[in-house]
Amino acid sequence: MFGFKFIKFQPSEYVLKYRNGKIVREGAGISFYYYVPTTSIVLVPIGSVDSPFIFEEVTSDFQTVTVQGQVTFRIVDQKKIAGVLNYTFDMKKGKGYVSDDPQKLPQRVINIVRVLTKKTIENLELKEAIKSSEVLASEILSNIKKSEEIELLGIEILGLSILNIVPNKETARALEAQTREQILKKADEAIYERRNASIEQERRVKENEYNTEIAVENKKKQVRETQLEAERTFQQKQNELKQEKMNFETALEEKKRSLVDISVKNSKVRADAKAYELSAVMKSLEGIDSNVIQSLASIGMQPNKLAALALQELAENAGKIGQLNISPDLFQEILKGRN
Repeated sequence: MFGFKFIKFQPSEYVLKYRNGKIVREGAGISFYYYVPTTSIVLVPIGSVDSPFIFEEVTSDFQTVTVQGQVTFRIVDQKKIAGVLNYTFDMKKGKGYVSDDPQKLPQRVINIVRVLTKKTIENLELKEAIKSSEVLASEILSNIKKSEEIELLGIEILGLSILNIVPNKETARALEAQTREQILKKADEAIYERRNASIEQERRVKENEYNTEIAVENKKKQVRETQLEAERTFQQKQNELKQEKMNFETALEEKKRSLVDISVKNSKVRADAKAYELSAVMKSLEGIDSNVIQSLASIGMQPNKLAALALQELAENAGKIGQLNISPDLFQEILKGRN
């Protein structure tokens, strides 16, 4: 009525009431009457604002990555930002602003974040950048709080988080392939190490078996050496016994030889005596008729021998005999006497 209106604001809204270019009232969540022709209202939100962002940057090895995150801020100096951006309340509509400057503030903050992100990312290689989300967020937050532009806008950065840093699809597939190959390589190495461990364990078992066999063979060798030593001692004893036996037999043979020598000497003496006896007999028979000698020799001779001598004389005088008959009975008698 008559150009006067009543308005009420929320506690999260800071109000600057201007009249004729001067602030006549200010505060958060206030309400008042105002005269439309001479009053201007600046409405600055004082609550925190979450501004998500996503943009692409290039790493030091010329690989494109997409950075996704969120920055949280709030306006702490309402007069300072009102002097930079137009936050004049649209009193005709009873809502909103007469300018789109308030909608530009989040983008300004995001642009500052992007500049700081670019400065950090371009010093990192792709693999380092992908793994540096927390480090990147901490460094950007530290730098943005020191930013002069943020201070001129009268805002406070409450927090900044980097949700994701990803390469493009082709690079991601290449990295996945490389990582997959590394995983497969590690799996192969694990299999190789497991096989090596199995081979090493088997080698130890074989080595223990061989050591056991060597120990057994050494024991067998010791037993064999002991047996050989016993056999050598036994053979030595046998050789000693054989030597003693040989010495005994040698001594016996020596005695036998001495006995034979004595026997030969005795036989020679007997032969000499017999020869002397025969020589004496032959000398005594010299000049005696052979028939007489034969007759003397036949004394005491067996009948069959006498018959044989008779037949011998008949054979010697066969030329003088005309006819001679000998009966079978005579031969039987001779043979009986022979038997």
